[in-house]
Amino acid sequence: MTDQVFDAKNTAEEVTRGLDLSGKIYVVTGCNSGLGYETCRVLSARGAQLVGLARTAEKAQAALDELSIDGEAIACELGDLASVDAAVESIQSLGAVDGIIANAGVMALQDLQKIEGVEAQFFVNHIGHFALVTALVDQLTADGRVVMLSSGAHRMAPEAGIEFDNLSGDKSYHPWTAYGQSKLANLLFARSLAKRFEGSSRTANSVHPGVIDTNLGRHVPNKEAMYERLKPHLKTAAQGASTQCLVATHPQLAQVSGAYFSDNKVVDPLHAKAADDELAERLWLVSEAIVEQVSS
Repeated sequence: MTDQVFDAKNTAEEVTRGLDLSGKIYVVTGCNSGLGYETCRVLSARGAQLVGLARTAEKAQAALDELSIDGEAIACELGDLASVDAAVESIQSLGAVDGIIANAGVMALQDLQKIEGVEAQFFVNHIGHFALVTALVDQLTADGRVVMLSSGAHRMAPEAGIEFDNLSGDKSYHPWTAYGQSKLANLLFARSLAKRFEGSSRTANSVHPGVIDTNLGRHVPNKEAMYERLKPHLKTAAQGASTQCLVATHPQLAQVSGAYFSDNKVVDPLHAKAADDELAERLWLVSEAIVEQVSS
């Protein structure tokens, strides 16, 4: 069978058409709005069981109810590792999972905010997901997949890639630089996880969903003007969710790991440090130390 080719215009429904996901379980963070909501809708339509995570169980349950999905609604506040630990415990009681789609995030906080001494975008987007995913790795099926939502905005990360001497943001802070750093961290984490999956049939990849007008943009001043300026590049939520759904489910990608996807295909990352395995490994070790320190 010839591999199917998809592009930026394809929707999540289109890239999963014909797939039978019955019996498979997917964990999706940020299930209550935007791309996470659409991802849950489409995967459920293909027969999958959904474990929807949101900041509160009520938000997660409301989303599943709206979508008529009889799934598991679990609270997971990524900025609170105690909440992450509780979510892990709940998910572990469900048995093996076939995929984790780390979709939730926060973008462009205008003023420096810190969580446990770490800049908030880095903590929520990377550290929270790092803690969640690494705690669930042993629960993945033999061919389980991890999909990290990165962003083309990873190109805005500092020249060094990750400023380990400024993870607090105290030395300097810019909303988009910090967001870019957190998205580069998502990409590097997927790359490191893929290295650890070598020799198995598990995969880890990162994706850029595209530019979509969702709740993620709520902290951007005059966001309407920003999206108007980006109008030629805007995708719908259905198109934006396509790449993560493709990477999480499609049989033709069963052997693809450690890659960065955009517009439903593998592309080269935009930051010079995105392929730096030493940087990725250092990030892993520093992230482990932060999780251990916060959790102790």
